[in-house]
Amino acid sequence: MHVEPSPTESPTASDLEEAVSVFVRHRLRLFGIAYRVLGSAAEAEDVLQEVWLRWQRTDRSAVVSPVAFLSSTTTRLAINVAQSARVRRETYIGPWLPEPVDTSADPALGAERAEALEMALLLVLEKLSPTERAAYVLREAFDYSYPEIAEILHLSVVNVRKIVSRARQHLSDERRESVDTTEHRRLLNAFVSAARTGDVASLEALFAPDVVSLTDGNGMRGAARIPVLGRARVANLSTSYPRFWRDVDLGLVDANGRTSLMIHRDGKPSAFVAIAASTEGIHKLMWVLSPSKIAAFLGSRSRFATGVSPAPGV
Repeated sequence: MHVEPSPTESPTASDLEEAVSVFVRHRLRLFGIAYRVLGSAAEAEDVLQEVWLRWQRTDRSAVVSPVAFLSSTTTRLAINVAQSARVRRETYIGPWLPEPVDTSADPALGAERAEALEMALLLVLEKLSPTERAAYVLREAFDYSYPEIAEILHLSVVNVRKIVSRARQHLSDERRESVDTTEHRRLLNAFVSAARTGDVASLEALFAPDVVSLTDGNGMRGAARIPVLGRARVANLSTSYPRFWRDVDLGLVDANGRTSLMIHRDGKPSAFVAIAASTEGIHKLMWVLSPSKIAAFLGSRSRFATGVSPAPGV
């Protein structure tokens, strides 16, 4: 549903106060939608800023359902940004990884369930078109009905059902059954212990046969610019730079619904490490070295630590 803003009416202070209240109330849900579609906290924030501006300018008296209006606007804007982001990422140097987000305060990040939030799954979602991604996210993470999704995407209900079905099939072909939270943390701790001590044999025992290591540094010196495949190669990569693990402070963080690792050097965050694991062991190692993405994670931590906060300018 789209409502054009009324150019003749100027909102009163109470009207704007109510607009802010409604926006803030739904902000986590809107961020959760945009983030899952984009894989970028910074881009999701930009989308929400634009959503707020449109909500502020809209004749809200004509809006039957504010949450429907806000969700629809967020989804469409996120799809537009995702289409242009795909072109920009073609020039990215080395593997591109999603920006991690802190989920210590909200493990599902505003959704009905934590679906499509883990970093490894966000990577798979990148292989879908932005519209397919949005349809899947709205259905599986936020439990929107097919008619609601059809209205948001300006598609027929039949088409939406087909899109969601194709997306499910594509993801089921590539995703694996994840281990539970306890086992995931155990594997992460075991990986860190073995990597810090240079225990290659123990590392190989932790890995699935087809393990892959992805390093997001966007051209940073020392960051692997291609995926590293296989137990032996990934184990060697994880231990080949002893200085990487020397004189650092390690801390566990809640990111994207899973326990991950933040590495500090000289008091500053320098690397973020996440794993994806199944019953076969760790099958994906994800290293985020890009300072902007680490900063985005820290920003999301402060933003959601005490609940919902309004977008800039609200």
